[in-house]
Amino acid sequence: MLAKINKIQHQRSGNFFLIAGPCAIEGEVMAMEIAERILTITNKLKIPFIFKGSYKKANRSRLDSFTGIGDMEALEILKKIGERLNIPTITDIHTPEEATIAAQYVDVLQIPAFLCRQTDLLVAAAKTGKVVNLKKGQFLSPESMEHAVTKIKESGNNTVMLTDRGTMFGYQDIVVDYRGIPTMQGFGVPVILDITHSLQTPNQSSGVTGGKPEMIEPIAKAGIAAGVDGIFLETHPHPKNAKSDGENMLLLEKLEDLLKKLVKIKRAVI
Repeated sequence: MLAKINKIQHQRSGNFFLIAGPCAIEGEVMAMEIAERILTITNKLKIPFIFKGSYKKANRSRLDSFTGIGDMEALEILKKIGERLNIPTITDIHTPEEATIAAQYVDVLQIPAFLCRQTDLLVAAAKTGKVVNLKKGQFLSPESMEHAVTKIKESGNNTVMLTDRGTMFGYQDIVVDYRGIPTMQGFGVPVILDITHSLQTPNQSSGVTGGKPEMIEPIAKAGIAAGVDGIFLETHPHPKNAKSDGENMLLLEKLEDLLKKLVKIKRAVI
């Protein structure tokens, strides 16, 4: 699968791959700073890396929440990062029309968890020919995601990945069921664990999603030990100032130490 993603490096290292970046593109300087720092770390540790940044945030709790700096401006930033740093990029899409547009700027299209059953969206993403990262809905079992994978494959695209981002546990908590990792790998696709979104505490009375960033390391370690193919996390140099999902992001300066530990675990379980 990684071989089908343009510009991805360190494919033969034996490491897990990493999808990482800010939640949303807030501006070129910030996005480039984060991408360059992650690239330096992943090159040192020989970890395949895909830069993530949402060009548009469509699933906000409140009307006054940050949704983006402008669709085309953010997409152009993603394209520039990919070209300047020679790395693959990924972004979320929300409608069939967005699939066609975003595919011109990034290497991987991501289907948000809330939209993973939307047939028209999945078919449109598949038909772009891009690799599709399909997030498991918080409301779905791992077994049920086989149908979503089938929709993409039957639309003529076999380059699909699945990402587990936790399962709702009551109204305001999310848990990770690690049994879902081998279950979804059984569909013949790579499986990624979304570390930071799995630590959200949604549906807060303030209308702003909370999080438990202190649990990032334990969740990530367990995911690698359970055999995930890749990990997904959002990181920012100043999470408290991030315009989206700051409550569950990893502080950028902590990324290298975390990845060093995960590489050691990966080597131990191979």
